[in-house]
Amino acid sequence: MKKRIIILGALVLLLVLGWTGLWFFVTGQIRQEIAAQAFADGETRPQLTCANLAISGYPFNIDIDCTDAVIVSGDLMVEIPGVRASAVVYRPTHFLASARGAAEIADAFTGQRSAIAWSSLEGSLRIENWRIARLSLVATELAWTDLLFGDLLIAQSHNVELHLLDIPERHDPERALSALALYARAGGIDMPGLTLSGTDIEIEAEITALPDDLRRFGDAPLLPRWQAAGGTLDIVAIRASDATSSLDASGSLALGPTGLLDGQIVISSLGVAERVGALLEDPWRTLVLGVPAADGRHANQINFNAGTVSSGLVPIGVIPPLF
Repeated sequence: MKKRIIILGALVLLLVLGWTGLWFFVTGQIRQEIAAQAFADGETRPQLTCANLAISGYPFNIDIDCTDAVIVSGDLMVEIPGVRASAVVYRPTHFLASARGAAEIADAFTGQRSAIAWSSLEGSLRIENWRIARLSLVATELAWTDLLFGDLLIAQSHNVELHLLDIPERHDPERALSALALYARAGGIDMPGLTLSGTDIEIEAEITALPDDLRRFGDAPLLPRWQAAGGTLDIVAIRASDATSSLDASGSLALGPTGLLDGQIVISSLGVAERVGALLEDPWRTLVLGVPAADGRHANQINFNAGTVSSGLVPIGVIPPLF
């Protein structure tokens, strides 16, 4: 009996030592990958640096804490006081994340500086076969302010949520393409510059022809590859409303071979034309929102043809190539 206990104890010790070695090996690899992001060029791949990087959670969790994070992508630089990401070792395809605010954003091209503050900001990512199964981001008491001329409020919302979900029936394994359903909602939006107060917005859309492997997203510029695969952005519904007005929109957008926008968006609104009268004067207001019907509701179709924007058949603007 004593010999059996010794053998069992030795096996348990070996198991613990093996698990410990595996945990430290995995976290060491993660640390190296995060450290390597500091050497990205910030153009083709975002650059990430942490003033302090800590990895904890042994034995069953992996908790990554990045304090004073700085992200550089093109002309944009984002500074965040703290970012935390966590995963359970036996569920390595499900990640949880949170961040401490406020985040400061600087645009080197325009000189614009702003800050985004929040009460809570949490996210989660679940992966299946290297495909996004679900990506969620939820924030409460969100406020966006302009720092260039003091703390000038641009917009705020009581709660904001964004979800991306895989559409299994749209997966094309032969072409290695997938599709995602998007749902976004913002409640109690206040935007003083646009005279919005207590506005609720919901967006439902579908994005097709995306790479079905997250590891391939950085292999080549995403937009040209998305266009070549025949990708579309199908706007199922955009709904916005407050106490006195409402707006609904739907449509479909795609890119041509040279990156020019094609598609159309149908807009229906009530009370919006009166709200934006001081910001969008006629004839532009009518060209965008359309002529009111007998019940006061405006309706219009905005067309995009090789980058040219038209209200019905009347050209009203041009959008440059997106790649």
